[in-house]
Amino acid sequence: MSLPTPEELHALIAAGLPCTRLEVQGDGQHFFATIVSPRFAGLTRLQRHRLVYEVLGERMREQVHALSMRTVAPDEAIPQ
Repeated sequence: MSLPTPEELHALIAAGLPCTRLEVQGDGQHFFATIVSPRFAGLTRLQRHRLVYEVLGERMREQVHALSMRTVAPDEAIPQ
């Protein structure tokens, strides 16, 4: 199995979550994503991360070594 690209993870997340902003950077094993989605409203950070893990499914378990995320609802300020 080949290593995923940031573009592939971007497409997977965008297909599974409505996003008003989505940025994914990475080197094939370690990734960082900024995700702004209305689905995150009222959820804890842990619940938001679990939602993203569900969207990524088997890729998260088999191909992605590390994914750091900044998960924000549209009405929240994006942390620096």
